[in-house]
Amino acid sequence: MGCLHSKTSNVHSPDDDSVPGDKPDLPNGDGGLQDEVPAFKEYGLADLRAATKGFSPEMIVSESGEKAPNVVYRGKLDGGRPVAVKRFSKQSWPDAQQFVAEAAGVGKVRHKRLVNLIGCCAEGDERLLVAEFMPNDTLSKHLFHWDKQPLPWEMRVRVAYYIAQALDHCNTENRKIYHDLNAYRVLFDEDGDPRLSSFGLMKNSRDGKSYSTNLAYTPPEFLRTGRVIPESVIYSYGTVLLDLLSGKHIPPSHALDLIRGKNMLLIMDSSLEGQYANEDATQLVELASKCLQFEARDRPNSKFLLSAAAPLQTQKEVASHVLMGLTKTPAILPTMLSPLGKACARMDLTAVHDILLKTGYKDEEGAENELSFQEWTQQVQEMLNTKKFGDIAFRDKDFKSAIEYYSKLVVMMSVPSATVFARRALSYLMNGQPELALRDAMQAQVCMPEWPTAFYLQALALSKLGMETDAQDMLNDGATFEVKRQNSWRG
Repeated sequence: MGCLHSKTSNVHSPDDDSVPGDKPDLPNGDGGLQDEVPAFKEYGLADLRAATKGFSPEMIVSESGEKAPNVVYRGKLDGGRPVAVKRFSKQSWPDAQQFVAEAAGVGKVRHKRLVNLIGCCAEGDERLLVAEFMPNDTLSKHLFHWDKQPLPWEMRVRVAYYIAQALDHCNTENRKIYHDLNAYRVLFDEDGDPRLSSFGLMKNSRDGKSYSTNLAYTPPEFLRTGRVIPESVIYSYGTVLLDLLSGKHIPPSHALDLIRGKNMLLIMDSSLEGQYANEDATQLVELASKCLQFEARDRPNSKFLLSAAAPLQTQKEVASHVLMGLTKTPAILPTMLSPLGKACARMDLTAVHDILLKTGYKDEEGAENELSFQEWTQQVQEMLNTKKFGDIAFRDKDFKSAIEYYSKLVVMMSVPSATVFARRALSYLMNGQPELALRDAMQAQVCMPEWPTAFYLQALALSKLGMETDAQDMLNDGATFEVKRQNSWRG
């Protein structure tokens, strides 16, 4: 479910040591304000189809951890609110009324540590859930498939504590069963704070299994009886602790053998060396051991999880996005974006093409003049003809030809043209090649470091690649340079 996001309000409870950015908890069913989670509602199928671009494959969240036929899409509702939409098969929930009732019940369980459910849809054969969108990926991604840095120790113990808070709140709300708790079910919000997906609170569907992961990670009682009990959730929490400790998948039986043999270091992620005190690691290992006991009655409850994880929080004053190395910038209001910026934000390639066509090369003051005054040799004439044919192909939406002509032109030109790179970038996007489009948009920025168009096109390419947080950063930068340019014109 890769991504799920909002500005949920939070509250400081007796068992909750405050951390940066904490806000009060949402009351059940409340939250109609813009900066809060909206009240749960039933959406029309047309609304959700529009939000997900007709359930386009390009909108599927690849890191959701969901198995077919259940798929998660990212989308945007009217007004621009980003959401995650989970799509079930009708066989999962044959009774539409039962599905809506169950979803509405889950929708009442609101908390700052949950990815809150904000709606559902049951029209015809469709069964859909709508939740907040988290822009910073899953715990699985940050633990097992990280790009820039491994998840630091302090962030790992914060995950352990925050998810314990989420489970304890669910217990308080009499939602003691959580299906298939694993590293995919933990997502990171706009602040970098970990949240527990609310999808796992839905009762088990008819054609699914409560535990879709490797049998080695499945609670023993489920293997024996096929039933999930509250203590099964504690067992699954223990497997998540093992993931956090090791940075890899270790079967619980093997981990318990290592723990009994006092071989704790063989469990620990080597990338964490020097980041933790041995006694803190020992305490977390012991907590995992208690959670993974074979007999359900020997496992602790959620209050114990809280009391064990709370003392490990030693850097409460450091925001999660700082610990994770995430760039966090305030969202730019749509009114601050130029028409091109808005077109890129909504990924409207046709509108972007129209605007680039109208703008032409007027943003490049020096390059065209230098071209005009070069010595008129055969080579220069060939270069001008290549540019002309490329521009004609671009105008006529023959984007494959435009790519070919502009590629020749890039090699021939003595002065690189930001506009040519921008036009080729859009042509690549039209041709379904966002990686190459991003490269060209970056080249356009090299040519003109403060050109808003280069930043907007990077945002568009990043959005196509599913990198929403980075795309927002580029939109912000483009809008900043747009304002700077306007101010210089007024001056």
